[in-house]
Amino acid sequence: MAQTMKIRKGDTVRMISGKDRGKEGRVIDAQPGKRRVIVENLNQMKRHQKPRPMRDATRMGGAQVIPGGILERAAAVDVSNVMLVCPTCKQPTRIGYKVREEHGTPIKVRVCKNEGCGQEIDR
Repeated sequence: MAQTMKIRKGDTVRMISGKDRGKEGRVIDAQPGKRRVIVENLNQMKRHQKPRPMRDATRMGGAQVIPGGILERAAAVDVSNVMLVCPTCKQPTRIGYKVREEHGTPIKVRVCKNEGCGQEIDR
């Protein structure tokens, strides 16, 4: 059975634990099966990579090489370590669901659970 998460690709989230606690970023990728998300510019890791030849470089006029070195890229974070930032009240919030009717069909939308806000997150 597929896992579901309340955080989706494109959401703005705030880290609530770890070395980047308090920082905000946009979700680049969501992995519901592993319950992990990759957040832009947060949880950076270093990867040492050797220079290697490019595939099909002969079409471009000769052997070309992808440069090596120390690369930094974002690593996956457990979804429990991030909290969605409400686009309306700009505060980290828990997420609730509300069913609304649109053209006679019920649609399930995410809503902000902050006191006094309650706005829809999905527009």
